[in-house]
Amino acid sequence: MRADLHIHTHYSDGKYTPADIAERAERAGVELLSMTDHDSLEGLEEKRAAAERRGLAFVSGWEVSAYEGLSKVHVLGYRCVRNEAYFRFLEERKAGALMRAEDSLKKANTALGLTLTMADVERERAVKTAPLHTMHVVRAFARALFGDAERAGEVYLNYFGAGKPAFSGLCRPTPSEAVHIIHALGGIAVLAHPGRIEQDFSARERLMRSLVGEGLNGLECVYSTHGREETEYFAAFAKENGLLVTGGSDFHAEGRFEIGIPYFEPSEELLQALLQ
Repeated sequence: MRADLHIHTHYSDGKYTPADIAERAERAGVELLSMTDHDSLEGLEEKRAAAERRGLAFVSGWEVSAYEGLSKVHVLGYRCVRNEAYFRFLEERKAGALMRAEDSLKKANTALGLTLTMADVERERAVKTAPLHTMHVVRAFARALFGDAERAGEVYLNYFGAGKPAFSGLCRPTPSEAVHIIHALGGIAVLAHPGRIEQDFSARERLMRSLVGEGLNGLECVYSTHGREETEYFAAFAKENGLLVTGGSDFHAEGRFEIGIPYFEPSEELLQALLQ
């Protein structure tokens, strides 16, 4: 069964609706998918229905945007249910995202000599029930600078990434907190794109081992930017530590990865964990 377990929609920083994603997944030959928007499970029924209309197997998912210092250490959660702990966490993420957006907005206006407002940021957000995302701020500035939001990636790298003038690290959960909230929702916690963690090899391995100690369930070994040696290393680490091996594209829009690439077939163990 070909799978893509890491895809974003317009419920966070992706471009497309769940129906669009399901159509693209079907065309790509994907048979099992998860739409893993940042910091919320909003739109879950819409996502499931979109997949089922295309005859695709579906597993609920989200991606908790955790940080370890200035390093992104995102954690994917599968098969989570929206319980009381989820709604508390969601409200915390919404409040934190608003504070972070206001902080980045102020810093970016200063750095770029502009006077954008939160109203400009809100116009970039398709879905109001999910938390704001930094990319909504970035798109507002890309539109102001270049006339549209298509150059948001460039603006992010120059101004909003860690260490850049408009970066804000306010109100980010830690990777440990991400694992624990996913477990509190009855879910499976998987470290996302470990090859993208901006730490040296030793520090990253210590972090992964510490998360194993916190109850991490899986590792996203098969990923768009992982080379063959990285994929093999992470798969060996997963085997050594009894972790599930997952894979996904991290698709957001054209030009940044493709649904169903890299090719990933879940093991029977993973399928049982996801679809039981």
